[in-house]
Amino acid sequence: MSFFKPSFMMREITQITPAMLKGMGVEALLLDVDNTLVSYVEHEPVKGAIAWVKQMEEAGLKLIIVSNNYASRVGPFADKFGLPYITFSMKPLPFGYIKASKFLKVPHNKCAIIGDQIFTDVIGANLCGMKSILLEPVEMEKGTLIEWRRAVEKKFRDRYKN
Repeated sequence: MSFFKPSFMMREITQITPAMLKGMGVEALLLDVDNTLVSYVEHEPVKGAIAWVKQMEEAGLKLIIVSNNYASRVGPFADKFGLPYITFSMKPLPFGYIKASKFLKVPHNKCAIIGDQIFTDVIGANLCGMKSILLEPVEMEKGTLIEWRRAVEKKFRDRYKN
């Protein structure tokens, strides 16, 4: 298995269903924030995201937000969703993933991370034996480093399309 290959690829978070997750053996979800639940610069969740989280919880899934960002950015979103969160998680290193798994009391192999980046979300999931669902970014960020990373990532996305 390639460390760059996600378990699944979807366009947006609201396309993911409880049946799909249960079919994957998933009991818990680790959620990225920026460009997954919200655009990179916005302060409101993407349309349907709050209802989607409630649907997942009603289906018996455990959820937690895991982000590389700071509490001042992540906390207000976590509050809107009513979810616990881990900030400065150092993705793709497995520390934040393992901490989330322990917090939720769910084994790694029954967890899935949902995010928009191969080089953070997917690699981190693969390093610690979790499943990953790679989404299209809500919007493209500006900046030389992120634009370069997205260009490299596109080659992997094209290779792994379902």
